[in-house]
Amino acid sequence: MTSRITEEAVVAASVHALRTEPKRRRLAEHFRRYWQLWAMTLPAIGFIIVFAYIPMYGIQLAFREFDVTKGLTGGDWVGFKYFEQFFNNPQFGQIMLNTVNISLWTLVMGFIAPIILAILINQIASPRIKGFTQTITYMPHFISTVVMVAILQIFLAPGSGIMGRFFGDTSLLGDPGAFAHLYWISEVWQHTGWNCIIYLAALSSVDTALYEAAKIDGAGRLQLIRHVDIPALLPTAGILLILNMGSVLGVGFEKVFLMQNTLNIMSSEVISTYVYRVGILGNQFSYSTAIGLFNALVNFAFLILANYIAKRASNTSIF
Repeated sequence: MTSRITEEAVVAASVHALRTEPKRRRLAEHFRRYWQLWAMTLPAIGFIIVFAYIPMYGIQLAFREFDVTKGLTGGDWVGFKYFEQFFNNPQFGQIMLNTVNISLWTLVMGFIAPIILAILINQIASPRIKGFTQTITYMPHFISTVVMVAILQIFLAPGSGIMGRFFGDTSLLGDPGAFAHLYWISEVWQHTGWNCIIYLAALSSVDTALYEAAKIDGAGRLQLIRHVDIPALLPTAGILLILNMGSVLGVGFEKVFLMQNTLNIMSSEVISTYVYRVGILGNQFSYSTAIGLFNALVNFAFLILANYIAKRASNTSIF
C-alpha cells in the first residue's frame, strides 16, 4: 500500500514538473525578449509600490487607538469605534450630501463637456483655426488651483468684479446655494479642453471612408455626428466614465478649502476638508484614517458597480 502511494506521488510530481516547465521556459523567454520594456517600467512599478502599496500598512490605524509613542501597531485595538463615531456624527448627513452634490455635478458635466468640445473641434476644417482652438482650450488646465480661486474671487467681487457687479453687494462665494455650481462650472471651464484630447484622438482614428459613404447616402453634418462620431467615441467614453466613477466621493481638497468661508461652510464642508479640520488639525489620526478608508471603500464599490453595469450593457469594461 505504501509503495503504491509513493509511486502515485512520483507520477503526480512528474506530471506537475512537465506542466510547469513549459510555463517557466515561456516566462524566461518573455523576459529575455522584452527586458528593455520591463526595465523602462521598473521606476514606475517601484514608485507605485513605495507610495501606494506600502502605505496601506497604515490602514490598521483606523482600527487602533493611535499612540505616537507606540507607533502604528502599538495602539489598543478598538475595532469599528471610529467608523461608528463618524456615522453617528450630527454633521455626517450634511457632509455626505455636500460631497455627493459637488462630485456628481462635476462628474456629469465634466464628462459631457469634453465630448461636445471634441465633436465641435473635429468639425473645424481649417488646420490653423483648429490648432488655435485646441491651444486656447488647453491653456486653462495649467492654471494652478490657487490662481483659479483668486480669479473667481476677483470676478465675483461685489461692485468691482466683472460678474460680481450684477449680483448686488453680496459675493456669490458667500452664497451657500451657489457654491456647488461655482465649483463645477470653474472645473469644467478649466479642464474641458485638456480632457477632450483623448476624444479627439479617438475621432482622428475614424476611417474617412465612413464619412464619405455617409455623405453619399445623403447624411448631413448632424447625421454624421450622430451615426459616425458618437459611436466612435462611445467605447472611450465608457472606459473614462468607469474610471471617473472610482472617485465619486473624491472631491478635491485644495480648491474646496480655498473657496470656503464662514458664509458657505454649511454647503462646502466635504469629506476631505472635514478630515483635515477634525483629523489633522485636531490630532485625531485614527479618526481621520477611518474616514479616509470609508471614502476609499465607497469609491471602490462605485468603480466595481460601474464596471459591472458597463460590461453587461455594452461589453465595455476595464476588467
